[in-house]
Amino acid sequence: MAGGVARSVERGDGVPASGDTIQIGIAVDIPEPWGGMLTRRRVATGDPQVVPAHVTLLGPTEIPVAALPAVDRHLASVAAAHLPFTLHLRGTGTFRPVTPVVFVAVAAGISECELLAAAISAAPELHREARFPYHPHVTVAQEVPPEALDKAYEDLADFSAMFEVVSFTLFSHSGQARWQPRRDFLLGA
Repeated sequence: MAGGVARSVERGDGVPASGDTIQIGIAVDIPEPWGGMLTRRRVATGDPQVVPAHVTLLGPTEIPVAALPAVDRHLASVAAAHLPFTLHLRGTGTFRPVTPVVFVAVAAGISECELLAAAISAAPELHREARFPYHPHVTVAQEVPPEALDKAYEDLADFSAMFEVVSFTLFSHSGQARWQPRRDFLLGA
């Protein structure tokens, strides 16, 4: 823990979803030029779930709006306890036949993502039953025809990108708009 308090950057308007709960997610954004390229490739598959390219650390989770301050404190503590790391994305993988998903694989930084995801979900407000074991990846096609999955798998087979992960982002979703970044949490700060 460096300095005892994690630095963070507010990104959203801070307005929670209407009602008593809010849906949140936590992810590592893929920087440019790779993030935009992977997002456009996902759009090209016809994937209806297009969001900016990312590695999920906590999937969509509904929490009470009143829990947001505690979640923020927990995430700041997690970020402070983990140092920046190198993430290497390389090649493609798939979860077929279990689920119709093609992804860009994480070749290095797997353990760091796993440790972050476990620490994040350790908060009682963020614990949720997972359908599948955590596997860090960048989804590039999901819920599209098999031909589109095959094309994404083949087209990105030689993909490679390496960059430093210095933060993760808390996102929220009101149910009416797209996922919005709320706050970045700087690692090791």
